Amino acid sequence: MEIQEYRRVYKNLDQLILILLVLVLPVFGMIYLYQSSGEDTWDLPELPLFVGHILSGGGIGLLVGQYLRFRKSVKDVFQTDNLLKKLKIYAGATRERYIILLVTALICSAGLLFFGWAIYNAIFAVTLFFFSISKPTPDRIKRLLKLNTEDAEVIRLASRPE
Repeated sequence: MEIQEYRRVYKNLDQLILILLVLVLPVFGMIYLYQSSGEDTWDLPELPLFVGHILSGGGIGLLVGQYLRFRKSVKDVFQTDNLLKKLKIYAGATRERYIILLVTALICSAGLLFFGWAIYNAIFAVTLFFFSISKPTPDRIKRLLKLNTEDAEVIRLASRPE
């Protein structure tokens, strides 16, 4: 069995997740430090309160939505017996999940910048929690996709450096 295709799917997914995480952390960190300093040097416009409520509600909604959407998408895996197709379905669902998490983190950053509410820190913390626990690992893939020992070994080998 050719493992290169499995490795390519796994590595592309892993690289995307790292890139998204590297984008999210500095943006939120810079805004958090700006808010913590107490200085208002950025002459930001005053937005109506309902915009802040929409942003916080949207962030929470996206967190719940990404979880439910991911679970629903992973169920499609059980429609096929082909391991590569299973891995591609899982990779697509994970990719979608992380894009939603990126949008959620950016909403938190914007909300914190304009409103300074602590709810955005909490939503961002939950977003980082999902970023970390959702990262694909061979064990996680085996458990979610209910793989047999042979298929799990293929995934484990694909996750290893060449």
